[in-house]
Amino acid sequence: MTISIRTEHSKDYPQVHFLNFIAFGNRQDETRIVERIRKSSYFVRDLALVAEEDGEIVGQMMMSKAKVVDGNQSQEVIVLAPIAVIPPKQKQGIGKLLINEGIKRCKEYGFDVIFVIGHPTYYPQFGFKPARPYGVDVKQFEVSDDDFMVCELTENALDSIKGELVYPNSFFE
Repeated sequence: MTISIRTEHSKDYPQVHFLNFIAFGNRQDETRIVERIRKSSYFVRDLALVAEEDGEIVGQMMMSKAKVVDGNQSQEVIVLAPIAVIPPKQKQGIGKLLINEGIKRCKEYGFDVIFVIGHPTYYPQFGFKPARPYGVDVKQFEVSDDDFMVCELTENALDSIKGELVYPNSFFE
């Protein structure tokens, strides 16, 4: 199995649509989120990644911009969502390859932090830790302290990032 990770191209959209549909239990939710993010000003083309094996897309991950708002101050951050791997290829390290490449690219682009709402036993291997103890909350939907995490890419970045993580409307429309 040779998996290559690359930037998603518009020709990949039908395969990415199908992958998200079946990876999330034949539901359209994540597929629609991906499509709305692509059309938004929060989309970062180089952070929309696919995992490819023998010309077939077997995984996809998107990182996009969001904001942490504190009063009338706001700071740009990155959120990781969604990530999907085609069911027969799950638990084979494809998600790990996508996340590691995404983190690498975020560092290259000078982003300071990445937030995720995800499984608390999976994401810590990438440096994610609970976000609320650092003074960042999310109120747009209910999420446990363990599932709401942040990865600090720049040392001490979380010393100056405080407030409410606000996901773009593209996540909810």
